[in-house]
Amino acid sequence: MEQELKRKTTVIGHRNPDTDSICSAICYANLKRAITGDAYIPARAGHVNGETRFVLDYFGMEEPKLVEDVRTQVKDIEIRKTRGVADNISLKKAWNIMQENNVVTIPSVRPDGTLEGLITVGDITKTYMNIYDSSILSKAHTQYSNIIETLEADIVVGNADAYFDRGKVLIAAANPDLMEFYIEPHDLVILGNRYESQLCAIEMGADCIIVCEGAGVSMTIKKIAQDRGCTVIATTYDTYTAARLINQSMPISYFMTREHLITFNSDDYTDEIREVMASKRHRDFPILDKEGRYLGMISRRNLLGAKGKQVILVDHNEKSQAVAGIESAEIMEIIDHHRLGTVQTMAPVFFRNQPLGCTATIIYQMYLENKVEIEPKIAGLLCSAIVSDTLLFRSPTCTPVDEMAARSLAAIAGLDIEKYAMEMFGAGSNLKDKSDEEIFYQDFKKFSVGKALIGVGQITSLNDIELGTLKEKMLGYMEKARESNSLDMVFFMLTNILKESTDLICYGQGAVQLAAKAFHLDIEEAAEKPEPVLSLPGVVSRKKQLIPDILQAYNSLAEEYDVIVIEGAGSPAEINLRENDIVNMGMAEMV
Repeated sequence: MEQELKRKTTVIGHRNPDTDSICSAICYANLKRAITGDAYIPARAGHVNGETRFVLDYFGMEEPKLVEDVRTQVKDIEIRKTRGVADNISLKKAWNIMQENNVVTIPSVRPDGTLEGLITVGDITKTYMNIYDSSILSKAHTQYSNIIETLEADIVVGNADAYFDRGKVLIAAANPDLMEFYIEPHDLVILGNRYESQLCAIEMGADCIIVCEGAGVSMTIKKIAQDRGCTVIATTYDTYTAARLINQSMPISYFMTREHLITFNSDDYTDEIREVMASKRHRDFPILDKEGRYLGMISRRNLLGAKGKQVILVDHNEKSQAVAGIESAEIMEIIDHHRLGTVQTMAPVFFRNQPLGCTATIIYQMYLENKVEIEPKIAGLLCSAIVSDTLLFRSPTCTPVDEMAARSLAAIAGLDIEKYAMEMFGAGSNLKDKSDEEIFYQDFKKFSVGKALIGVGQITSLNDIELGTLKEKMLGYMEKARESNSLDMVFFMLTNILKESTDLICYGQGAVQLAAKAFHLDIEEAAEKPEPVLSLPGVVSRKKQLIPDILQAYNSLAEEYDVIVIEGAGSPAEINLRENDIVNMGMAEMV
């Protein structure tokens, strides 16, 4: 039987997730489950920041599971649930299991579930090449119970759990006088109903006699066998059939492969194991869980039929912001409120994109459209996301629809929205114990601007002193951030919510000049500043105020000058904006 896979759909936001990204994933997964009854799992593509942690704790919600890569894994494909067997079962039993399950490999599994070894059809076939070794049965330490099962026999004298582990196997075809010359102590003798032959074999020290053709065993033979420690087994098969079948009673442990097994973990990615499978001639490969316990088998055919993970994207639609491996996933839906990005799909998908201040507002509308009741906890998460993304309705991205939705949700959740917002923002700006890296990536996104790749981080706070401290820390971290992300330019927004203004740190060749042009500041004056920081009153939104203006300024420069070339990354440098000059801005070459 093959594993019955019930496919799950992962609902996930962008990398370095903010409150909207995580709350929207949770709430949309909840909506989809309510509508369809299917499995929708909320996930996050990065660590939870302080503000979002406050929101989840406030409403008693667990954080979504961390998913850093959505490439297809072994656990996403069909696994053949070939059951594991003990290593002492007979070759015949192993063969029967293979035939019943239409497989060519079965695993031997220890009582704790870990893999002991593998036995294949080829291994069983090889056992018949050892027919000239008459002692192979004892070398394999064959249990009498296996012999009884294989020959469909009964034990007359002895213990079925004992082992035949010394001597050879022979057929008593001669008369007793000749038998004395070739029967040795500890041998197993297959014979017929002749009393003299049975007695001779026992007296010569045989450890076991197998009486064939359903012949009776006399009380005298039983008594002598018991006294001599000789096991007596009776079968209805004739001597030829018994001799032919007895090798099938050997345990698989003697023939199976134990070392250098090629196994895969259920979390392994299929594109990584494909090459390994192609280089080996095995037909089946064992799958283990994280603890090394056996789960099942896969073959190359399983890989050919592998499907990508089913994913719904919320709060983004750009590949640079998406979780790793998104190109191999099956994108089912996109729910977003940003500009159209670069995510491509193999087939048409449900794509809902609205010019609103928050993805959670769209999801709120979808709850209403589908007439699904909004529970207080879900209302609280959606309200928090809207308050966060719109900076309590101060952001220029905020629309009347966003504010109406947030206040309706606050009523359901029982929130004093203004008081709650201040507590939430305060939790988000509590950065005393965080490293520079944690602060920088708390809310960070990458964007493609023309042929350049830029990164923009943002921290919002109610406290001017805290923002001043952060400015010094971030100035020292910008170069590391630029190098580690292979960016042409890096910008970091220090946004004061109450004052509705931003100090913009600019890093990368030409970054200060580009930002100055974007916000109509004096470029030469900006370039001469001791620190690459621009004060931007009224600017609070990365999406609606910063990125569009940066994009427009870049396009303007691209049209004004013939060439924009890269000369490698460096510290902020002065830029000459006179016509026909070559402008070094740390961007990709653009003609």
